[in-house]
Amino acid sequence: MSQNPIAETIASLMPRAQQELTELVAFQSVADWAQFPRSESEGAANWVADALRAEGFQDVALLDTPDGTQSVYGFLPGPEGAPTVLLYAHYDVQPPLDDAAWISPAFELTERNGRWYGRGAADCKGGFIMHLLALRALKANDGVPVSVKVIVEGSEEQGTGGLQQYAEAHPELLTADTIVIGDAGNFRLGLPTVTATLRGMTLIKVKIDTLGGNLHSGMFGGVAPDALAALIRVLDSLRAADGSTTVDGLASDAVWEGLQYPEADFRADAKVLDGVELIGEGTIADRLWARPAVTVLGIDCPPVTGATPSVHASAGALISLRVPPGVDTAEAIKLLEAHLVAHTPWQARLELEVVGQGQPFQADTDSPAYASMAAAMQVAYPGQEMQVSGMGGSIPLCNTLTSLYPEAEMLLIGLSEPEAQIHAVNESVSPEELERLSVAEALFLVNYAESKRA
Repeated sequence: MSQNPIAETIASLMPRAQQELTELVAFQSVADWAQFPRSESEGAANWVADALRAEGFQDVALLDTPDGTQSVYGFLPGPEGAPTVLLYAHYDVQPPLDDAAWISPAFELTERNGRWYGRGAADCKGGFIMHLLALRALKANDGVPVSVKVIVEGSEEQGTGGLQQYAEAHPELLTADTIVIGDAGNFRLGLPTVTATLRGMTLIKVKIDTLGGNLHSGMFGGVAPDALAALIRVLDSLRAADGSTTVDGLASDAVWEGLQYPEADFRADAKVLDGVELIGEGTIADRLWARPAVTVLGIDCPPVTGATPSVHASAGALISLRVPPGVDTAEAIKLLEAHLVAHTPWQARLELEVVGQGQPFQADTDSPAYASMAAAMQVAYPGQEMQVSGMGGSIPLCNTLTSLYPEAEMLLIGLSEPEAQIHAVNESVSPEELERLSVAEALFLVNYAESKRA
């Protein structure tokens, strides 16, 4: 990285950043009290609040959101007349999944092979550290040239919408000229990228009942309707033979124009086993960023170990539907529910419950903020031009902020490049990526302030 005062300052701050990320990762801040104590999330929220206060933020507050979690807010005033930039991250994390599969403990930041491993290191506790590094570098040089609001969410991974509901009830709180969402990532390690689109999402619980209780499969099998078999048929109806998502009435033929994702790279990133085919048709970018995708997240049924020879009376599943840009999530939910009803066999009793949802997002890539970020990334990543990509995941807050502040520009950056393996075991962050993106964010704030003065 070519050195300039901001880059030099951030380089000198990296040991401190590693220590702080170690402290923050240590909180088991999964926003599901059935799995982890509420005190772990509260501890992480207080850590974030203390960090903001230490940087001179005013009005620092732990916001009690309607879903029972806390988001952390702070305001750092800039020069008179300067624009306001909102910086977003989240401190809640996904569960570690299989503890035994982690090479080092999930909640202990561990340096290995040039990366820092730990749950939340990239998604998205590292994103908050990125914001701190950028602001510290500016303060150590010519000062922060904009007013800054920071909001750090406590339940993003659960999709329960607490911060969205709070923002809608307090629309004045997060007003800003530009919003930087620090929860995305570079398309490839070392390739500076902003994310322009996100798929929306919904989670639906499915329950099928057919009998008053389980029955002996020898005495009743072949006539008694099996709820588990009915569920399997319903779930299978959501995919075509090639694996494409098939929800009756939901278009699945959109095309992605722009940065493409080579199949060989995708196979490597996704760790697809040799000889196993990818699913769907169209380009990888079409399937990831422009089309819907159904995933069965879990099934309620007896495990193989201990299973009895029974016809099952009940079975259930949790289904995720990713909704592409240009499609209204509420309409997609109606189509999915109608599909599930239509494809339930034998007049089995079907119960559906929507347990989470968020709208897709599409940014305006022609805005002045994008030009400011492109110039900043060119300095932070010498010889690289900023790329614009989509992302198959969802950040429901983006649409809430867009609807509340339609004039605000929005940029999505972050540390979740493919090698980070977010949501999987052995999640990690590249410290070099953290350093470069912190430089890029600091320079962006300088560029953006200058563009507003011009």
